[in-house]
Amino acid sequence: MGYYIAPRFLDKLAVHITKNFLKLPGVRVPVILGIHGRKGEGKTFQCQLVFEKMGIEVTNISGGELESPDAGDPARLIRLRYRETAELIKVRGKMCVLMINDLDAGAGRFDEGTQYTVNTQLVNATLMNIADNPTDVQLPGSYDSTPLRRVPIIVTGNDFSTLYAPLIRDGRMDKFYWEPNRDDKVGIVKGIFEPDGLSQKEVEQLVDTFVNQSIDFFSALRSRIYDEQIRNYIHKVGFEWVSLSVVNSVEGPPEFKKPDFRLSHLIESGNFLVGEQKRVENSHLVDDYNRLNRGRNSDQSAPPAVTPISQPSGNGTTQEVKTNQFQKQEVSSPHLTLDTQAQIRQLLSQGYKISIEHVDERRFRMGSWQSCVNSHIDSETDAISNLESTLTEYSGEYVRLVGIDPKAKRRVVETIIQRPSGKN
Repeated sequence: MGYYIAPRFLDKLAVHITKNFLKLPGVRVPVILGIHGRKGEGKTFQCQLVFEKMGIEVTNISGGELESPDAGDPARLIRLRYRETAELIKVRGKMCVLMINDLDAGAGRFDEGTQYTVNTQLVNATLMNIADNPTDVQLPGSYDSTPLRRVPIIVTGNDFSTLYAPLIRDGRMDKFYWEPNRDDKVGIVKGIFEPDGLSQKEVEQLVDTFVNQSIDFFSALRSRIYDEQIRNYIHKVGFEWVSLSVVNSVEGPPEFKKPDFRLSHLIESGNFLVGEQKRVENSHLVDDYNRLNRGRNSDQSAPPAVTPISQPSGNGTTQEVKTNQFQKQEVSSPHLTLDTQAQIRQLLSQGYKISIEHVDERRFRMGSWQSCVNSHIDSETDAISNLESTLTEYSGEYVRLVGIDPKAKRRVVETIIQRPSGKN
């Protein structure tokens, strides 16, 4: 297939890699290039196309390899792969790079549900050390004074704000936000559907119909077009014989004729995929389950508070009407500032959820915050009560309020609302 390489992507990678192999006097070149952006936009695949075009060999590390039951293994793996890549440059006499896919998934911290382990700290520290000393990367338990060849490191991810801040600072990591524009999308999608005979105009119309979809949507759409033929084949041979006819058939694997790749059929199948996406986004079953569990726990711990309210009756006397504490009303707190209460209401009104974190003075310098709640808070009453109890329990520590976007799974705000006495 004639896959499309976005010019901006090619330019950024080519400059970063080449610059790391040049000797520029008095110029500090970042070793790490961080490519981040929305999910499914083809960051890794575009990298592979650039490497193939430039004739570059790649040593890969997955974000899933950055955790281990044995402390120190992921950090040692990074150092080992880096040294192996440096040796490849020396032996092959060509450009080689080390690539870490989904770094934020392996070393990032998204919310209180993400465990911050020793390995996470060591991975961040190791990458920082390599960025500062790219020609002096040692393995634990041994030391080799011979300088290594400098190896460019390419890392991909969705949200680099979840990473340790000193790692992504300028000078250590050069950052590139990848968001394909319309021309890039048209070029990439045309490459995906090139064997299927779609014209330039049809590709543009397809991209404009699903303008908010990422690149992987169009790849999934092409794969889905074959479902009808495969379904007919399964019914033809029978469910009991599919395994033998596909895996161990004397007649060879089945062959399928070219499916219907007309634009109208593609749009129809694409709308079905969009409908499935919306069902996932709108279900929020986990929120219902968590809310049910919170309600059950509160019922077991204490009965709902009932407050009598006097109001006039029809005969001029007053009668007491009992209202439940869960009745929707504006909650206020004498222990929280009006600004903090207003921020809580604003976050919840925008559909965000709330978390609360604390840290002592020593860990504050390392940014190692700890969560005070078991799950995200979506109720104003719960947020205020949890925050009040946290301020009381951790009166000598830093406490901050965190707003979380549940759809994008990212933090939208972090506000420190309590500092230890004497700290500004």
